[in-house]
Amino acid sequence: MKFLKLIPIIFIFLGILPSSNLIYAEDKDPNSYKVLSNNNKKLTITNVQAYITEGDAFIENGKFDEAKNSYDKARDLAKKLASFYRDLNGAFKGFDARIPDETGEKGKESIKIWAESNARLAALYKRRNQPEVAVPLLVEIIRLMSPTSSKGKEAYKDLIQLGFVETPYKGL
Repeated sequence: MKFLKLIPIIFIFLGILPSSNLIYAEDKDPNSYKVLSNNNKKLTITNVQAYITEGDAFIENGKFDEAKNSYDKARDLAKKLASFYRDLNGAFKGFDARIPDETGEKGKESIKIWAESNARLAALYKRRNQPEVAVPLLVEIIRLMSPTSSKGKEAYKDLIQLGFVETPYKGL
Protein backbone atom coordinates (compact mmCIF):
# COMPACT_ATOMS: atom_id res chain seq x y z
CA MET A 1 0.00 0.00 0.00
CA LYS A 2 2.83 2.36 0.80
CA PHE A 3 4.19 1.81 -2.67
CA LEU A 4 0.91 3.01 -4.24
CA LYS A 5 1.14 6.27 -2.36
CA LEU A 6 4.62 6.86 -3.74
CA ILE A 7 3.60 6.50 -7.41
CA PRO A 8 2.42 10.13 -7.87
CA ILE A 9 5.58 11.41 -6.21
CA ILE A 10 7.70 9.29 -8.55
CA PHE A 11 5.82 10.66 -11.58
CA ILE A 12 6.41 14.23 -10.42
CA PHE A 13 10.14 13.65 -9.93
CA LEU A 14 10.52 11.90 -13.25
CA GLY A 15 8.61 14.64 -15.05
CA ILE A 16 6.00 12.39 -16.58
CA LEU A 17 3.16 14.68 -15.63
CA PRO A 18 3.09 17.74 -17.87
CA SER A 19 3.76 20.79 -15.77
CA SER A 20 3.93 23.35 -18.57
CA ASN A 21 0.26 23.09 -19.59
CA LEU A 22 -1.26 23.55 -16.19
CA ILE A 23 -4.02 26.09 -15.88
CA TYR A 24 -3.43 28.84 -13.37
CA ALA A 25 -6.04 31.12 -11.84
CA GLU A 26 -4.48 34.11 -13.51
CA ASP A 27 -5.98 36.60 -15.89
CA LYS A 28 -3.90 38.54 -18.38
CA ASP A 29 -6.33 41.51 -18.27
CA PRO A 30 -6.73 42.82 -14.70
CA ASN A 31 -9.85 44.80 -15.68
CA SER A 32 -11.76 41.76 -16.90
CA TYR A 33 -13.02 41.04 -13.40
CA LYS A 34 -15.06 44.25 -13.61
CA VAL A 35 -18.05 42.50 -15.10
CA LEU A 36 -20.36 45.50 -14.78
CA SER A 37 -18.00 47.85 -16.57
CA ASN A 38 -18.81 46.06 -19.82
CA ASN A 39 -21.59 47.68 -21.79
CA ASN A 40 -23.66 44.53 -22.18
CA LYS A 41 -24.37 43.92 -18.50
CA LYS A 42 -27.53 44.60 -16.54
CA LEU A 43 -26.72 47.41 -14.09
CA THR A 44 -25.53 50.10 -16.48
CA ILE A 45 -26.83 53.35 -17.85
CA THR A 46 -26.02 51.98 -21.29
CA ASN A 47 -28.54 49.21 -20.72
CA VAL A 48 -31.19 51.79 -19.76
CA GLN A 49 -30.47 53.61 -23.01
CA ALA A 50 -30.78 50.31 -24.88
CA TYR A 51 -34.26 49.78 -23.41
CA ILE A 52 -35.27 53.29 -24.49
CA THR A 53 -33.93 52.71 -28.00
CA GLU A 54 -35.75 49.38 -28.14
CA GLY A 55 -38.97 51.13 -27.07
CA ASP A 56 -38.51 53.76 -29.77
CA ALA A 57 -38.16 51.01 -32.37
CA PHE A 58 -41.38 49.42 -31.13
CA ILE A 59 -43.16 52.78 -31.40
CA GLU A 60 -42.01 53.13 -35.02
CA ASN A 61 -43.46 49.68 -35.76
CA GLY A 62 -46.74 50.45 -33.98
CA LYS A 63 -46.14 47.95 -31.17
CA PHE A 64 -47.24 50.14 -28.29
CA ASP A 65 -47.51 47.43 -25.62
CA GLU A 66 -43.98 46.25 -26.28
CA ALA A 67 -42.78 49.86 -26.25
CA LYS A 68 -44.46 50.41 -22.89
CA ASN A 69 -42.72 47.33 -21.51
CA SER A 70 -39.31 48.54 -22.75
CA TYR A 71 -39.85 52.02 -21.34
CA ASP A 72 -40.99 50.52 -18.03
CA LYS A 73 -37.83 48.40 -17.88
CA ALA A 74 -35.72 51.48 -18.63
CA ARG A 75 -37.51 53.49 -15.94
CA ASP A 76 -37.18 50.77 -13.31
CA LEU A 77 -33.49 50.18 -14.01
CA ALA A 78 -32.69 53.90 -14.01
CA LYS A 79 -34.55 54.31 -10.74
CA LYS A 80 -32.56 51.46 -9.17
CA LEU A 81 -29.26 52.83 -10.45
CA ALA A 82 -30.01 56.30 -9.09
CA SER A 83 -30.85 54.80 -5.71
CA PHE A 84 -27.71 52.66 -5.61
CA TYR A 85 -25.46 55.57 -6.56
CA ARG A 86 -27.15 57.83 -4.00
CA ASP A 87 -26.61 55.23 -1.27
CA LEU A 88 -22.94 54.75 -2.19
CA ASN A 89 -22.44 58.49 -2.34
CA GLY A 90 -23.77 58.91 1.18
CA ALA A 91 -21.88 55.95 2.57
CA PHE A 92 -18.47 57.21 1.44
CA LYS A 93 -18.86 60.90 2.25
CA GLY A 94 -16.07 61.89 4.59
CA PHE A 95 -13.98 58.81 3.86
CA ASP A 96 -12.74 59.13 0.28
CA ALA A 97 -13.79 62.17 -1.75
CA ARG A 98 -13.17 60.42 -5.06
CA ILE A 99 -15.96 57.90 -4.55
CA PRO A 100 -18.74 60.42 -3.83
CA ASP A 101 -17.55 62.44 -6.84
CA GLU A 102 -17.82 59.42 -9.13
CA THR A 103 -21.10 58.13 -7.73
CA GLY A 104 -22.54 61.63 -7.75
CA GLU A 105 -21.85 61.99 -11.46
CA LYS A 106 -23.22 58.55 -12.25
CA GLY A 107 -26.24 59.30 -10.08
CA LYS A 108 -26.92 62.47 -12.08
CA GLU A 109 -26.70 60.51 -15.32
CA SER A 110 -29.11 57.93 -13.89
CA ILE A 111 -31.59 60.62 -12.91
CA LYS A 112 -31.40 62.24 -16.35
CA ILE A 113 -32.08 58.96 -18.11
CA TRP A 114 -34.83 58.17 -15.57
CA ALA A 115 -36.48 61.46 -16.53
CA GLU A 116 -36.01 60.60 -20.21
CA SER A 117 -37.72 57.23 -19.79
CA ASN A 118 -40.54 58.96 -17.90
CA ALA A 119 -40.92 61.43 -20.77
CA ARG A 120 -41.15 58.61 -23.31
CA LEU A 121 -43.72 56.78 -21.20
CA ALA A 122 -45.75 59.96 -20.69
CA ALA A 123 -45.73 60.64 -24.43
CA LEU A 124 -46.92 57.10 -25.05
CA TYR A 125 -49.76 57.47 -22.53
CA LYS A 126 -50.74 60.83 -24.02
CA ARG A 127 -50.81 59.22 -27.45
CA ARG A 128 -53.02 56.42 -26.12
CA ASN A 129 -55.34 59.01 -24.53
CA GLN A 130 -54.47 58.00 -20.95
CA PRO A 131 -53.62 61.34 -19.30
CA GLU A 132 -54.30 59.99 -15.80
CA VAL A 133 -51.23 57.77 -16.18
CA ALA A 134 -49.12 60.43 -17.91
CA VAL A 135 -49.61 63.10 -15.21
CA PRO A 136 -47.70 61.32 -12.40
CA LEU A 137 -44.81 60.68 -14.77
CA LEU A 138 -44.68 64.33 -15.80
CA VAL A 139 -44.79 65.49 -12.18
CA GLU A 140 -41.96 63.08 -11.39
CA ILE A 141 -39.88 64.56 -14.23
CA ILE A 142 -40.28 68.02 -12.69
CA ARG A 143 -39.35 66.67 -9.26
CA LEU A 144 -36.28 64.87 -10.65
CA MET A 145 -34.96 67.57 -12.95
CA SER A 146 -36.38 70.82 -11.42
CA PRO A 147 -38.88 73.13 -13.11
CA THR A 148 -36.10 75.28 -14.58
CA SER A 149 -34.44 72.48 -16.57
CA SER A 150 -35.41 71.91 -20.18
CA LYS A 151 -37.01 68.54 -19.30
CA GLY A 152 -38.89 70.16 -16.42
CA LYS A 153 -40.17 72.94 -18.65
CA GLU A 154 -41.34 70.44 -21.28
CA ALA A 155 -43.09 68.37 -18.62
CA TYR A 156 -44.88 71.44 -17.26
CA LYS A 157 -45.98 72.42 -20.78
CA ASP A 158 -47.43 68.93 -21.15
CA LEU A 159 -49.27 69.31 -17.84
CA ILE A 160 -50.80 72.56 -19.10
CA GLN A 161 -51.70 70.90 -22.40
CA LEU A 162 -53.41 68.04 -20.56
CA GLY A 163 -55.36 70.52 -18.42
CA PHE A 164 -53.87 69.32 -15.14
CA VAL A 165 -52.58 72.83 -14.36
CA GLU A 166 -53.58 76.16 -15.81
CA THR A 167 -51.05 78.72 -14.59
CA PRO A 168 -48.26 79.18 -17.10
CA TYR A 169 -44.74 79.09 -15.74
CA LYS A 170 -43.02 82.42 -16.39
CA GLY A 171 -39.68 80.69 -16.77
CA LEU A 172 -40.89 79.13 -20.02
